[in-house]
Amino acid sequence: MHRLQGIALAVTCLTRYPYRLKSTGRPSAPLGARILKNPEDVFEHNMWDHVQWSEEERELARQKAEENSSVRIPLNEQDKYDTEACKYWDCFYEMHLDKFFKDRKWLFLEFPELLPFGPESITRKGSQTPLQALCTPTHGYGKGTETEQNGKNTEWGYCFHPDGEKAVEDFPGQHSTFRILEVGCGAGNSVFPIVGSIKDTGAFLYCCDFSPRAIQLVKSHPEYNSATCHAFVQDISDEMASFPFPPLTLDVILVVFVLSSIHPKRVQGVVNRLSKYLKYGGVFLFRDYGRHDLAQLRFKKGRCLSENFYTRGDGTCVYFFTKDEVCALFSNAGLEEIQNLEDRRLQVNRGKKVVMHRVWMQSKYKKLQPPPVL
Repeated sequence: MHRLQGIALAVTCLTRYPYRLKSTGRPSAPLGARILKNPEDVFEHNMWDHVQWSEEERELARQKAEENSSVRIPLNEQDKYDTEACKYWDCFYEMHLDKFFKDRKWLFLEFPELLPFGPESITRKGSQTPLQALCTPTHGYGKGTETEQNGKNTEWGYCFHPDGEKAVEDFPGQHSTFRILEVGCGAGNSVFPIVGSIKDTGAFLYCCDFSPRAIQLVKSHPEYNSATCHAFVQDISDEMASFPFPPLTLDVILVVFVLSSIHPKRVQGVVNRLSKYLKYGGVFLFRDYGRHDLAQLRFKKGRCLSENFYTRGDGTCVYFFTKDEVCALFSNAGLEEIQNLEDRRLQVNRGKKVVMHRVWMQSKYKKLQPPPVL
């Protein structure tokens, strides 16, 4: 009865939002359109969108999070969850392979920016390649050939500094007209829906994960094709790590349930470094766990590492964001907000007659054009 009263309160709030919610002054986001108007209908569907919590529900969630974080893992035991994170995720994919997560077929509804504007002509003879365009008047362009073991000659290019040193070599996907990077690709649950949608469009997808096992799973997938996709192992929290493409190369960066797995002290540096690879006007797409999501409230005492940061039983970690934190994270990297939403939903187990509050963050940030040179 108490639960239904809470749902009734939420329904009263929801009637104020007959259409999709908006981030102030920003375009609307899909985030679903199934609105619960009658509390008695709660078990008619598996999920309800745009659920507004009552003050009582907010306070209960806050108390639960405070309680389960009251006992923390000792400081002398915490370091391994940061330094050995790769090992824990590699074990995760070794155990679950590609069976744990479902393909994210919702991606294009929430993030239509992933789709190129349409087929565009690849570089024609006599025109500049993308690599040549990256070279400046003081960084010339050069060509060379290399004979492979099979006797075939491969032509390659590079930029060079005025002193003659090479600056930028050819890179995978350099002739593509639209480039996407998915960070933390796992077993490919976003990779292959994207690959299937960008075929024959001139677009190219890069995807990385710091689990070698995950990248092995992606490359062994029957739909993996190096002509449209390049998968590679990468620890994005490594300040010295290099990428297989130069800065100002990417149209879109996609990070879905990835930044939450990184230690909070490292996340700002990760976003700063990744942003350097976006083109001017490029977009950073983000979706992750929100503060007081069911996943946070389910943690038992003794699993907390620091405020709102926990480790699971398998050693993998998760942080739960707020809108303000997300805004600061991307704004501090010099990006402009397009969208920053808190996605609150009511998940329903109709068999057990249980309702569960889910909270996710969904955001889009754009890299601004540089100021004009006077």
